[in-house]
Amino acid sequence: MAKNPPSRKQDRQPIKTLAIDIGGSGIKAIVLDEMGTPLTERGRIATPKPALPTAITETIAKLAEAQGEFDRISVGFPGVIRHGIVYTAPNLGNAIWKGFNLVEALTTQLKKPVRAANDADVQGFGAIQGKNIELVITLGTGFGSALFVDGKLVPNLELGHHPFHDHETYEEQLGNATLEKIGKKKWNKRLAKAIKTLDRVLNFDHLYIGGGNSKKVNLVLPEKVTLVPNTAGLLGGIAFWNLGQDDLMNRWIQAKETEKVTAKQRSQRKKIKPLKD
Repeated sequence: MAKNPPSRKQDRQPIKTLAIDIGGSGIKAIVLDEMGTPLTERGRIATPKPALPTAITETIAKLAEAQGEFDRISVGFPGVIRHGIVYTAPNLGNAIWKGFNLVEALTTQLKKPVRAANDADVQGFGAIQGKNIELVITLGTGFGSALFVDGKLVPNLELGHHPFHDHETYEEQLGNATLEKIGKKKWNKRLAKAIKTLDRVLNFDHLYIGGGNSKKVNLVLPEKVTLVPNTAGLLGGIAFWNLGQDDLMNRWIQAKETEKVTAKQRSQRKKIKPLKD
């Protein structure tokens, strides 16, 4: 008796996502399955100095090679990025990064589809529950932030550059350079004040604190504030590829589709003369 042929569902191979987290001090990589479960050990290489775009993409290529096989890529970037194009990169160098098409460069170099978003936004996807108003802040080289309403992201929210105290921003008061300068005790007091201020301004239902320096938080935190592991910055990358087709977030995380014009079409357009009045 002949066996039934395998179904398409059985034939389908699981999709593997290479998640990249670009930080001011280190670049991390890991391969995830479709549920966000790690399939490899996390790799890390120190962020090149200076952090030129070519140096960063070459570092990512090295990490990617060490991670093995994957089908697609998600990238968390420390700055404002839209349609794959960098607008700001305060901890890497605004002047050298502004206008750089990161998604296009990585797609060309790694020959895989790429999506990218602000690193705090990515970390948020890896931390939130998807209900009510949820705020995520990341404490590392700088101060990242992401705001979600019922699981929907408000993209590229840069609270870190908003005035906070003594004519300084959240990033200036709570970034890594300040932590090393003033010490953990004073830094934690500032963080406690920042939490209260952000709660009054945004009225969040829950706050998640991540980033490399979250391990230095020694406050007694309110019930609606949770520390999340730094790995959330990688695990959140899978959410890029699980968004619904109509989710507005899609417009920010992938390259903008542009009209493809052939050489013949360009030639024909040049021949068209405007009508005279």
